Amino acid sequence: MAWVEACAVDAVEEEEVIRFDHGAKSFAIFRGQDDDYYVTDGFCTHEAVHLAGAFVMDGIVECPKHNGRFDYRTGQAKGAPVCVNLKTYPVKVEDGLVLIEIA
Repeated sequence: MAWVEACAVDAVEEEEVIRFDHGAKSFAIFRGQDDDYYVTDGFCTHEAVHLAGAFVMDGIVECPKHNGRFDYRTGQAKGAPVCVNLKTYPVKVEDGLVLIEIA
């Protein structure tokens, strides 16, 4: 496993999501109301639409295509039509940077 620098902490507003691509993978980086950061796979498990720019509120991200919902803190699918959870990744903040642990 390796820690990868994803973005500056101020690149993500509270209750917002941004896209981060690394190699062949795409990720979604979230900043919660608690100022904690979370990372999931970037694409909805239903129709492979990227979650960047999606509606985010109270720990939930809503896919912009079919409104499927996930808890971005755990990856758990929360509403139809999604039924497969998002993969989540360990995150840490160091020196003003968001780092993701990627295999």
